[in-house]
Amino acid sequence: MKLGYTIIYVPQVSKTLEFFDKAFGLRTKFLHESGDYGELDTGETTLAFASHELGQANLPKGYVAASDSLLPLGFEVALTTDDVHAAYETAVSAGAASLKKPELKPWGQTLAYVRCPDGTLVELCTPMG
Repeated sequence: MKLGYTIIYVPQVSKTLEFFDKAFGLRTKFLHESGDYGELDTGETTLAFASHELGQANLPKGYVAASDSLLPLGFEVALTTDDVHAAYETAVSAGAASLKKPELKPWGQTLAYVRCPDGTLVELCTPMG
């Protein structure tokens, strides 16, 4: 098997795509005409978003919406960059909430955490190895 894509359910797909462009420089690859599904141009593995309406249709027994949770959900999207400090400042300036400022870890990696307006938890980190 191979990871093909990750889908995050959000209140408004187009707004999330716009935010990820502004905050992280990730361009929209595809937005369905319904506005219920969209993908970012993230390389080999696709990061996608779907509306809560589509999520409710797919999962009729429900799920925990990150946008409704006071705390971030127990998963994160990790975006690698050579300049975590600049990426962090750009994301916060674009409207992300700061959860942890950039920090150099003992293993040599720099990382920071932000939370997007739709509730998505994002780790900004330098590449490993």
